[in-house]
Amino acid sequence: MTGLRVLAVDDEQPALEDLSYLLRADPRIGDVLTARDGAAALKLLDRAIADGRPVDAVFLDIRMRGLDGVVLGRLLTQFTSPPKVVFVTAYEDHAVDAFELKAEDYLLKPVRPERLTEAIRRVCGNRDVSEAGPRADTIPVELGGVTRFVASTEVRYVEAQGDYARLHTATGSHLVRIPLAALEERWASAGFLRVHRSHLVAVKHIEELHIDSGKCVVRVGGAEIPVSRRHTRELRDLLVRRARKVKREDAE
Repeated sequence: MTGLRVLAVDDEQPALEDLSYLLRADPRIGDVLTARDGAAALKLLDRAIADGRPVDAVFLDIRMRGLDGVVLGRLLTQFTSPPKVVFVTAYEDHAVDAFELKAEDYLLKPVRPERLTEAIRRVCGNRDVSEAGPRADTIPVELGGVTRFVASTEVRYVEAQGDYARLHTATGSHLVRIPLAALEERWASAGFLRVHRSHLVAVKHIEELHIDSGKCVVRVGGAEIPVSRRHTRELRDLLVRRARKVKREDAE
């Protein structure tokens, strides 16, 4: 894999210089372009595409004069082959915007080298597997004052808590400001199924299904999740189809 061609965008020169320095220090990075505002960034991106050397990733500040980072991020999603986006900001209150735009990562200033290393790994990893199938979706969570992204593949089930959702993984749980309905729609293709008005389950993590006196529950990671009556047949049929498929594959 050749080095990544990236664009760093920040309207503060010292911050832009620091970010560019850290990017160039990483051996996975090839060219580093820079821009002081969103309009200049768009011109550079258009020129790079015209030259046949498109940018692989944009490391993007959010609060900038003129065209801010969130608006620019939305414009990038309209590209035929959009670059990966990593937000780099001093503010924590745009993590939901990052999730909606499917950003690769969300870094807080001052940028720590190890966090930038992780963000570059995400960009490189997703680029490497792009032809092998859909990549895991990610969602920003707060851990000890640090924003990191949890992959959908790590989540066993999701529990609604008002306008928030709690993601349950093998190592703990994370409360995020995203409605369960939004995750249901977005993660349907990733194997998640709504089994109750307050629960979304990763089907591959279902260990057992019990039906007793008309009540259905599934066991996921040691937790028992209720299944509403209207979802019971759909879930049972899905699990039967999965079991048959596994049996056929084992026989082959």
